[in-house]
Amino acid sequence: MPAAFELTNVSVERSGKALLDDVTWTVAEGERWVVLGPNGAGKTTLLQVIGATMHPTRGTVRILGEKLGEVVVSELRTRIGHTSTKVADRIPPAESVQDAVLSAAHAVSGRWQEEYDEEDLARAQQMMGEWGVSALAGRTFGTLSEGERKRVLIARALMTDPELLLLDEPGAGLDLGAREDLLASLEVLAHADDSPVLVMVSHHVEEIPVGFTHVLLMRDGKVVAQGPLDTTLTADNLGTTFGQRIQLDREGGRFAARRAAYGRRANRSPETGETA
Repeated sequence: MPAAFELTNVSVERSGKALLDDVTWTVAEGERWVVLGPNGAGKTTLLQVIGATMHPTRGTVRILGEKLGEVVVSELRTRIGHTSTKVADRIPPAESVQDAVLSAAHAVSGRWQEEYDEEDLARAQQMMGEWGVSALAGRTFGTLSEGERKRVLIARALMTDPELLLLDEPGAGLDLGAREDLLASLEVLAHADDSPVLVMVSHHVEEIPVGFTHVLLMRDGKVVAQGPLDTTLTADNLGTTFGQRIQLDREGGRFAARRAAYGRRANRSPETGETA
């Protein structure tokens, strides 16, 4: 399959600190990736590079057939959908939900003097319907719950029918019900044949939707492991990534992780609680 993007020996340095350190990563069309790692691992920086909002200090980046540094990035960004807290912060609190989604057609945050046609409006209504926020169309963005905001942001990111969709911690701040609702919707998106390439950043294996195919594990700006989810997401790789012994379980396509028991706890009988 053709590559959606390729990073070759990419490093990003700011104020003498390496945010990314010699990252090489290729994602093909049709793949759905989750990027896992602790705080400070470089995950958000990685998304900024892939989203063409940050240039690397060293290395080569090719996104959707274009080489970063040799392309008009404003045009490239229209082909990439991106959800993050930074995107949310740029949307005026008084903006209506419909306008928050609609304005993505002109890559702006906040309606001003730009014009939209019936096709734009129909697309916005379609996206709001697919992400379950049609009933919120007249509400202002600033009055939404965290779960509602996350759905509006994804509807906005999909407004321009992007070839690449970047999701930066879409489950952060959600309660259990809102998280499960969002994951169910992302599962549908992951299985759809016409979906863009998906890259989702998370801290938690519990937030990996069924249908995602690959994983990239990061620590201190470096790649710990990468590859197919079924063979790469292991307790050993998670332990190296998060600096702890990890117990990893999987049921019904969903993952769960916790710190592995030590010493006497590791020898306790699960039935009686007594030490063997």
